[in-house]
Amino acid sequence: MSHAPFPYEPFELHGKQLQEAVLRYASNPVYLDNEEWENDDNPYRRQLRPQVVEHLDFDRVPARSEILEYTSLAAQRILTSIYEADLVFLPDSGLKGKYEDFKNFYSPTNRALGEAVRPALERFAFGFLDQEVETSGKWTAESLEAYLASLDANLPGGATLAEKAIRSSSDPERAARMWLIQFAPDFLSEASPMIRNVLGHYGEAQSEWFKIVIDEYGYGVHDTKHSRLYEQTMQSVGLKSDLHHYWQYYLNSSLLVNNYFHYLGKNHELFFRYVGALYYTEATLVDFCRRAVSLLTDVFGDTADVRYFTEHVHIDQHHGRMALDNLIRPLVAEHGEQIIPEIVRGIEEYRVIQDIADDDFATQIAWMDAGPEYKKLHAPVWEAISSGRVTPPVAHIVEPNGELSNTHCHDGDELCHIVSGTMKFVSGFDSYQILEAGEGTVIQRNRLHGAIIESEECVYQIHSVGDYKSCLS
Repeated sequence: MSHAPFPYEPFELHGKQLQEAVLRYASNPVYLDNEEWENDDNPYRRQLRPQVVEHLDFDRVPARSEILEYTSLAAQRILTSIYEADLVFLPDSGLKGKYEDFKNFYSPTNRALGEAVRPALERFAFGFLDQEVETSGKWTAESLEAYLASLDANLPGGATLAEKAIRSSSDPERAARMWLIQFAPDFLSEASPMIRNVLGHYGEAQSEWFKIVIDEYGYGVHDTKHSRLYEQTMQSVGLKSDLHHYWQYYLNSSLLVNNYFHYLGKNHELFFRYVGALYYTEATLVDFCRRAVSLLTDVFGDTADVRYFTEHVHIDQHHGRMALDNLIRPLVAEHGEQIIPEIVRGIEEYRVIQDIADDDFATQIAWMDAGPEYKKLHAPVWEAISSGRVTPPVAHIVEPNGELSNTHCHDGDELCHIVSGTMKFVSGFDSYQILEAGEGTVIQRNRLHGAIIESEECVYQIHSVGDYKSCLS
């Protein structure tokens, strides 16, 4: 009998196998398109648009310039669903009428299919960070301390692009609600990614990390649990607070931020990267929350319940110190300087992702505010097409009353032209234009949007113009 070891081959899905496996996962009944814009107290329903997923290529690593394209949005939506199958979600109103969805979401098949495609989707979703962050060279405990000091993470910072976009918006209340919606995937299940890292056995640091988790969960008192406070913030400004009620309004980059921490927590070989990201998050959150209190109060007045943010101002000053003194420094002392590049990488990757999300949100608000202007642009762009001066690819579509195009984006600019009927074109939460026959709108690349038909029938065309400005010359 031979005792030669069986050759080990890592599990990887590529090509057609990967495409078929992703489609099989996304075809679960709970992931099919919705007939309404919002999910009503059903945390298992998430629109993954499997009819489009089957045409997408996840077997590559996009560049940073590509990560706001539709394939990345699809990947982030799918990853959110895969990660959250590890978490327990129950509807506020109970499981009556939703028990089949509950079983479908947590079924062994759904979880197994999700885990099979997860490594490939993570490579697709986060692989660009390999090109964005470099932590080579000799790192020592001393150079780590110098690097952390250089971040000035505890000092007040200026307003972000997102915050400026809200304050300067033509509809600040709408913009602020859209902003609060973007945090819901994280804040309504707060600390869930973090809990992945307090399981196991790794000494005193484990107990120190658990103290941070306990704080996030309000020391077992439900009304002081951070996610409960965020529910009340949303409710105070007229938003629903049931989980993923606003799934269709989550931006690509908002899911990227939330999924990044699940990615680090799910893959324990990235444990030290999470330690770095945790420190930076906790250290900078205090100033962010101060600005959030000011912003929400300025926009909504005293009606905004800002306790979620004031609570973090008090607690996270302590958490930042805990992450540095009780996690980073002891772990480096125990496990050596070899882990420092990973700690630094977690910080730097999170900073890159923050910048992407900040710019993406500000751009979306500008797109929402400029809805009437993009509608006016239809005329000159349509003239260029109808005259034959430009001949872009075109899709001819006929849809009945009530047909809902679940939210998505395009990789290039498009012109929507209404031949007959009426369409409600939606560019974000509470943001829309009514398009009648002969009208239309320019759809900006990478911008989240959807539509619903409001006439008995609507005939329209989608022209893939690439860059709409090329039609104006």
